[in-house]
Amino acid sequence: MSEVEKEENLVKKTCRELGITQKELAEMIGVSPKTVSDWTVGRLQITTPINKLLKLLIKDKNCNVLLNSINLVIAKNKEII
Repeated sequence: MSEVEKEENLVKKTCRELGITQKELAEMIGVSPKTVSDWTVGRLQITTPINKLLKLLIKDKNCNVLLNSINLVIAKNKEII
């Protein structure tokens, strides 16, 4: 199995395990839906940090609660600045 196929499976597996769409995954991790789509079909390689994040999200489904909280703090800080 090629590296691209592994990455494709990781995106699909993450969405399936979390019960979310690719669009929701994009919002959750702060990338565009097109980026997630590109990862899914192999047009774009997943970076090492994103690869680790997706694996962590699968391993610890409670981690997505933490990630959502972090994104909320980032959004609030952008409003202040």
